[in-house]
Amino acid sequence: MLVKTYGSAVVGVNAIPITVEVDVDAGINFLMVGLPDSAVKESQHRIISAFTNNGLRFPHQKIVINMAPADIRKEGSAYDLTIAIGILAASEQIPDTLLSETIIMGELSLDGSLKPVKGALVIAIEARDQGFKNFILPEENAREAAIVGGLQVYGASSIRQVVDFMKGDVQIEPTVVNTREEFYNRLNSYEFDFCDVKGQENIKRALEIAAAGGHNVILIGPPGAGKTMLAKRLPSILPPLSLEEALETTKIHSVAGKLSRDTALLSVRPFRSPHHTISDAGLVGGGTFPQPGEISLAQNGVLFLDELPEFKRTVLEVMRQPMEDRVVTISRARHTVEYPASFMLVAAMNPCPCGYYNHPEVECSCGPGIVQKYLNRISGPLMDRIDLHVEVTPVPFRDLSEMQPGEKSAIVRERVVKAREIQEKRYHDCLGVHCNAQMSSRMQREFCRLDSAGSAILKTAMERLGLSARAYDRILKVARTIADLDESENIRTEHMAEAINYRSLDRDSWGR
Repeated sequence: MLVKTYGSAVVGVNAIPITVEVDVDAGINFLMVGLPDSAVKESQHRIISAFTNNGLRFPHQKIVINMAPADIRKEGSAYDLTIAIGILAASEQIPDTLLSETIIMGELSLDGSLKPVKGALVIAIEARDQGFKNFILPEENAREAAIVGGLQVYGASSIRQVVDFMKGDVQIEPTVVNTREEFYNRLNSYEFDFCDVKGQENIKRALEIAAAGGHNVILIGPPGAGKTMLAKRLPSILPPLSLEEALETTKIHSVAGKLSRDTALLSVRPFRSPHHTISDAGLVGGGTFPQPGEISLAQNGVLFLDELPEFKRTVLEVMRQPMEDRVVTISRARHTVEYPASFMLVAAMNPCPCGYYNHPEVECSCGPGIVQKYLNRISGPLMDRIDLHVEVTPVPFRDLSEMQPGEKSAIVRERVVKAREIQEKRYHDCLGVHCNAQMSSRMQREFCRLDSAGSAILKTAMERLGLSARAYDRILKVARTIADLDESENIRTEHMAEAINYRSLDRDSWGR
């Protein structure tokens, strides 16, 4: 008997429907075709054990399984349940009445219990778009998939439960998630707050500018000055995620298998902080079977690279193109995968190997030329892509002992949101542009006009600091953001002066 069941393959951040055709006929062979990988082929042994341990019969006949379309490689163990249910229906152990309108995915343990799969959210979205009515999957993934409306999501704990459900012997209550309630309840649940930071008012100002314009920023200062502490609090002053952004971010984390069981929808901006020993593929994505990297997991959030010069040069260089295009393309012989990579980069570094160059109290022990050699570990093109260079100095004791709390993140966020609203209105006709950091050169000419005094200041800075054309663009964008925070239609001289001040590492005197 021939039966069709339906699953899905995850490619990038999208899913492709897979039809699993199971034919049980006279004979004794087991054949699986349709470009399955080793994990899919090994499903036979998991299915046999699961059947045996749950009182189900594995037919000792000729079984042919075709996974269509045959030109797409089927990877992983998520097809175990799809194939198993097909075999049971083809051998007439369960009715096939629900199969035509149901997507089935899940990995089988030898005892028949179901293990979670990756990409449940994108599979659910595609299932709804293809007109399927039901989605049966492991209960650990049920809340994740249930945020998709128009689809009945059934979370099961074992193949026995799925079989009884198919027979009508038991009822599985569909998982229901109120997407908007889930989203808004956790919208402001940040662990860290700016009011915890003592002093550092100039650094807070720089991070406020970075948040208001979506700018990349690097913090340079000695150990213990508060660089990591400040960076961890940056997401708390960024504008709240929109529902569309939350869904986009959740899809990437779903594909990577990073969602916890109790999380249906990510409501706060992600903060990713990879260790400096990370590989190229770990940062930008890739691998034999491409997976999203840290820059994609930081989509709509913050990527924090601590001890920036300690990262491998090749790792930092492969990040340059995604920073410009806000998308990373991973090419393989058979297919090309694209992952979104629209993130804010926050980097932190010591000014020298010993960490005390320019320290007001501790003398630097590095020899001549060592400081500049340390800075040269970061290429000029990468540094040009970082809009704000901020020097972080140690906090004096009088500020540390101050009992008065600092300004709360919620107050800073109000100013940031107001500046972002100005930018949204400005760029409402520009597709894909939402903040100043995303401006093109043509848009700069239109929205970053300078008066004669501002042009003179910028010209002097360009000549004295030897800035590149890209650094020129960055200064204009930052000045535009400072003007937006001041609710000023025009970029004034003081805005330009402050923007130029955030190019510390471009100064000839630095590190010499």
